[in-house]
Amino acid sequence: MTTPRIFLPRRWSEGETIVLPKAESRHVQVLRLQPGDGVVLFNGEDDCEWTAEIAQIGRAEVELRVGAALPLPGRELPFAVTLALGIPANERMDALVEKATELGAAAIQPLICERSVVRLAGERAEARQRHWVAVAASASEQCGRVRVPTVGVPTKLGAWFRALDASDDKAPRWVLSLAASALPAAAQMRQRKDAIANGLIVLSGPEGGLAPDEEASALREGFLPVSLGPRTLRADTAPLALLAWLGLADRRQGA
Repeated sequence: MTTPRIFLPRRWSEGETIVLPKAESRHVQVLRLQPGDGVVLFNGEDDCEWTAEIAQIGRAEVELRVGAALPLPGRELPFAVTLALGIPANERMDALVEKATELGAAAIQPLICERSVVRLAGERAEARQRHWVAVAASASEQCGRVRVPTVGVPTKLGAWFRALDASDDKAPRWVLSLAASALPAAAQMRQRKDAIANGLIVLSGPEGGLAPDEEASALREGFLPVSLGPRTLRADTAPLALLAWLGLADRRQGA
């Protein structure tokens, strides 16, 4: 059996004894692990894993003894990719968050656009965000990442544009587009290679894509139209296709 990986958003040191939270303790118990068995810890902040050994299993708590840190360079993309995307319908967002995490996204911003079917606000939006944060953490545990992408609260596209303008983020901005003027992603990568090393913000629409006025607004906000080819991809396929391509393109350039 593969050694279980556990995400805990905190810091620790070698030799320290820690008590797992309730959910993580229950996970260890469900796996029928015993004192002396090993697990792997990561905190989502450092490019490391830590070995750990189960010291004690109680009725509701599991105690671990932390071992050595294991640096894991190369597990993350060398540039931070933020995916801002119209929330797809029919619970497809869960799978999108999971797969985007596996493919290396640094941040995921759910958006409510003109053509969005799913519209969340208030407590419902916050509840879905908490759910997607948990999905991202679980996906990082499974796939071997040492970071967990941040997942924002669902936000209207216009409000996100305003927040982006107020930030200090100078990363290049791409909007996935079928417009005739859109350059292939490979061409944009070649032209902006040095800038992309500082990060990349990618905007992708919901089912039906961005409305014409939304895409025009994106261009005014400094987004460059990027094409993934002549086929029309689903709202939950397009951003994942781009992430996969970015990861492969980087590996080819580093080879």
